[in-house]
Amino acid sequence: MKSIQAEFDKDSKKITIKDDAGQEDWAAVCEKFNDDVSRICDVTDKEDYTGLFECFDDENRSFFYLVRENKDLYRMKHKHFRDNLGLK
Repeated sequence: MKSIQAEFDKDSKKITIKDDAGQEDWAAVCEKFNDDVSRICDVTDKEDYTGLFECFDDENRSFFYLVRENKDLYRMKHKHFRDNLGLK
């Protein structure tokens, strides 16, 4: 799955792609943030992207990413859920 870092204004709900951002693999982004990610909303006005996610670093600073979601995301979520339950 592909992703790109974005900026999100919570008041106006405006989403823009950061000027210096490049595409990144979503699984690598999740690993970089220790899977501390949560889905914010659907995205319909950005071509190639379907969802906005918020990621938190070790200092609890938030970063936003636009993500092109597909069936691999469901599998990734399910695997982490099972791992957290101890059902590897």
